[in-house]
Amino acid sequence: MLSVSWLKTRQVYWSRLEALLAQVQRDGLRSLNRSELRELGLLYRQVATDLSTVRGDSGSPQQARYLNQLLGHAHNAIYRGRRKSINGIVHFYAREYPQMFRRLLPYTAGATALFAAGALVGMLMTLSHPEFMRSFLGPQMVTTIERHEMWTHSILSVKPQTSSAIMTNNMSVAFVTFALGISAGLGTIYMLFFNGIMLGVIGVACWFSDMSVPLWSFVAPHGVLELPAIFIAGGAGLRLAQALLFPGVRSRRDSLALGGTEAVKLLVGVIPMLIVAGILEAFFSPSGAPVFLKFTAAAVLFGLFVAYAFLGAPARPDSVP
Repeated sequence: MLSVSWLKTRQVYWSRLEALLAQVQRDGLRSLNRSELRELGLLYRQVATDLSTVRGDSGSPQQARYLNQLLGHAHNAIYRGRRKSINGIVHFYAREYPQMFRRLLPYTAGATALFAAGALVGMLMTLSHPEFMRSFLGPQMVTTIERHEMWTHSILSVKPQTSSAIMTNNMSVAFVTFALGISAGLGTIYMLFFNGIMLGVIGVACWFSDMSVPLWSFVAPHGVLELPAIFIAGGAGLRLAQALLFPGVRSRRDSLALGGTEAVKLLVGVIPMLIVAGILEAFFSPSGAPVFLKFTAAAVLFGLFVAYAFLGAPARPDSVP
């Protein structure tokens, strides 16, 4: 039989859930700030556990009916609020995402550092042992660079198909980098470090053959969006790994639920960036446009990204940093 003290202790949480649901019914789910939304999710799971406990006690049918109704109301409020509309998508990208990006910036910064470390290793390995680039990139690509040719010329002849393939490939890399966070972050770290090494090796290989300007004028227009998108996806993977390895005061299940939700949202935010980057990589980056124009376009795009990510949608005073 359930003790009176247990019921009194749990009643505090049930009443709090009731209050949050009343606010949602009155003002909508968006009236809750970030802290209250987290609390709503945790209370929902706790009440589900409490209902299971109460149902096991034949002497508490009244509490079981009450909790069943409360859980039903919470379920409707949460899942009705998850229905996406055009306005909801606009709100997510215009307001919610920049705030989330800044809050989770340490994870993206860590992913960027891993990629940069890989690039540095690739550069140093190639500078000290030039034969390394041949074994790493393959003789065909190295020979192409040595002939002062870019391996991207064929893109221009099949632009639409290539654009679609590039978008698919970039999204695959981003999603895999994120998903490997479930391997305690080891897979995410490998993907970031390996791709950094590749860029470092290619950079030095092109420098050896006086191909630096063609390389970076090709990379810059789409790379200012594609690379940050990969770093953000890597940051999402690291956030997932952090939730798995260091749950803190939460249970591992609750930690993964919260961390996974944040990580997925962080990942979803880069999809428009990868779409734009794929279009640029197929149509503009390999084109014969002047080098100055390509670097100018890259600078403008990167400036817009920085303004959106770091200055867009200031947090409300009542939101939790």
